[in-house]
Amino acid sequence: MTQKVVRFGVIGGGLMGRQFASECSRWLHLLDISARPEIVAIADPSPAARQWFLDRVPSLKAAEADYKAILARDDIDAIYCAVPHTLHEQVFIDVIEAGKHLLGEKPFGVDQAANDKILKAAAARPELIVRCSSEFPFFPGAQAVYEAVNSGRLGDIFEVRVDFSHCSDLDPNKKMNWKRSVELNGEYGVMGDLGMHAVHLPFRLGWVPTNVFALLSNIVKERPDDAGALVPCLTWDNATLACETTQGIPMIIDIKRIAPGETNTWSIEVYGTRGSIRWNTKAPKALWTLDYEPGAEQSWANTDIGSQSVYKTIVDGYLEFGFSDSLLQMWAAYVDEVANGDAMQGGFRCATLEETAVQHALFTAALESAATKQAVAIAR
Repeated sequence: MTQKVVRFGVIGGGLMGRQFASECSRWLHLLDISARPEIVAIADPSPAARQWFLDRVPSLKAAEADYKAILARDDIDAIYCAVPHTLHEQVFIDVIEAGKHLLGEKPFGVDQAANDKILKAAAARPELIVRCSSEFPFFPGAQAVYEAVNSGRLGDIFEVRVDFSHCSDLDPNKKMNWKRSVELNGEYGVMGDLGMHAVHLPFRLGWVPTNVFALLSNIVKERPDDAGALVPCLTWDNATLACETTQGIPMIIDIKRIAPGETNTWSIEVYGTRGSIRWNTKAPKALWTLDYEPGAEQSWANTDIGSQSVYKTIVDGYLEFGFSDSLLQMWAAYVDEVANGDAMQGGFRCATLEETAVQHALFTAALESAATKQAVAIAR
């Protein structure tokens, strides 16, 4: 199959920028996809970050300290941008105004005002595909939940619980970095950094919050800086958001950096009048379902699921699915949409601009709720 090449520049050569390079190198894992990405430029102020790409990405043509240098190149179709949240507004808008498609990291602006400006810039260039990174809904288990809800077989949904739990910050000796700085990460704290992971699938299923009561926790209040001196750590570590959706469904959203024992665990539970379903990344092969018949005994059933995915792979259906596989699927969705638009081969898009706006409205209201200790209506 002849594949259309989508030429990428990367702004931000940290963990996720390197992860994208890794996914590009294993594109042959995908079957029958009509497009592929090629990284032609990296922009990062760090010489070490640029050198990593120079050493490992054969297609690279440019390595720049200033991201504007790669935006000026005619041989770049799209940009992947992974920079601290306070830089999103300016960099994302510059990318859009340069006429490049954009996949940007969450939360798509440090706050609601920044998100509004990014969305305004994108609205002026409707021909561009502008999306937010969010890989967990591409797991086969998450897709199974998506299909079950959309099929209607669960009946009337009466409760939803979604959770993203991490425990990278339990160690009080872990150094400060930009994710633990209000100046760089923003006032959302953990919600800005991890929140899209939790809310992407519920939003895609139409469960839009109308109000929220938020419990936010700052657990480790001081951390050592590079010199070892303790400095204030003012970002929120954990967030529990109790919401009501537009359908009147209660939805509990947990987003945690300090969840003892957890390492990047995403889970969702959906309860309906005729059936329920739950799944999590801790046991990615185990899909739990309960079909309810009035008067019958209620019993959860566990079905093993394999690596079935939105985009078929060379091991489709036979082996276990993991984080890198979900990233590959997300990137396939984005490259597919850039190459083919509404005629894209897969049916599940990356997180949309509208979903980033709902996210910001929720998290802004959550900050107000935590400050006032009251439920807050979500303005949109």
